[in-house]
Amino acid sequence: MKILIYILLGLVLTFSFFFYHENYLFSQYTESLPQKDDMNIPVNEKAPVISKDQIEIEAPVETVWETLTRINDWPSWQENVTETYVYDEVKEGTRFDWKAGGLSFKSEIHTSNTKSKFGWTGSTIGALAIHNWFFEEKGNRTIVKVEESLQGVLPKLFSSYFQNNLDKGLVTNLKELKSAAEKSFTESKNLN
Repeated sequence: MKILIYILLGLVLTFSFFFYHENYLFSQYTESLPQKDDMNIPVNEKAPVISKDQIEIEAPVETVWETLTRINDWPSWQENVTETYVYDEVKEGTRFDWKAGGLSFKSEIHTSNTKSKFGWTGSTIGALAIHNWFFEEKGNRTIVKVEESLQGVLPKLFSSYFQNNLDKGLVTNLKELKSAAEKSFTESKNLN
């Protein structure tokens, strides 16, 4: 019985060390970056899971920007998002909590350049993320590029599972943003 307790204790300590170590590496990455003209925190190209995608939206950049940055409205247009709570106005340094796919996330906005760039870091059990959005105006259309990196114990251990989910998730995010922004733009045109 004592041996079993020692084995379990060893496993708990080992797993705890890995969680702590991954959190430490993430904070070292996000806090030691030099400021530059792009995102305040770019995705981590060395993370075990990284994905990038883009879409063209038939709506002006103002509409697309407002749709994405009204975080409290996410549950109305993102199927997997069930709750959001923003602790302040949407700006760099603002924290927000949200639930999606049965998981709770704690996030902080790291970049907010109106109608140009929007990004946040986030964490949930065993995973840490950097999520960045780029907006390019093309007349009454907008090209939206999104990129995300995931690191932590779980993405490291189950990288192919997390990679598959992240790739699919970004496509879904983009399609849902497109649908919501185009609907909002059409409704605003009909009011005028």
